[in-house]
Amino acid sequence: MTVSQSRRALLRGMTIAPFTASAITSPWAKALAPLHQRYEDEPATIARTKEGRSISRFRYHNAERRWSLAEVVPFHESRFSNPALHYAGFVCQQALCAYLLDVGFADEWNAQHIKQDIAKALAYANACGFGHDCPDMARLAVVLSPYWKWGYHYDDWEEDRPQTGGFIPATIKPLVRALVDRVHDVTGHPRPKGCRLRAQEARS
Repeated sequence: MTVSQSRRALLRGMTIAPFTASAITSPWAKALAPLHQRYEDEPATIARTKEGRSISRFRYHNAERRWSLAEVVPFHESRFSNPALHYAGFVCQQALCAYLLDVGFADEWNAQHIKQDIAKALAYANACGFGHDCPDMARLAVVLSPYWKWGYHYDDWEEDRPQTGGFIPATIKPLVRALVDRVHDVTGHPRPKGCRLRAQEARS
């Protein structure tokens, strides 16, 4: 997927030009304002830095390396989706925070406000030009959030157990793969060694 030149130019300018914080946030301020209000979040100050870019790459590599193990992790099908959902939640959180860091969100802001809410992370990312408007991924993000809940075992008789939304490993895996690939495409981060071939095979 090709990233628009306008977006690349905007991000390049945000890194090089000596803009004030208010000028930096202006491209996405209108889109972010309703999200800050909806989630009652402290407004994020967007400022791209070399340190943020470095942490972004680290988070993206975390997502790639962890998801590369999805082929060997013995996920069960059908009613045993909890391990796959917990695994997917961690990977999505790392990938989406990698994007947010790349466009200038602070790591501390993400830790305080995003936490393990995948739906929120996706909403903020898309508001800032991520451009991943996949209805199935949006639905999965809601099911995943917060992803810590999938780290527990629930019996069928428990009325308050979280609902899987019908997702099973076979439907989860391509959605997460596409999300991680999108982060790779728009950030320009190189894939970790050993992950390139597996990612290409997954896309073919």
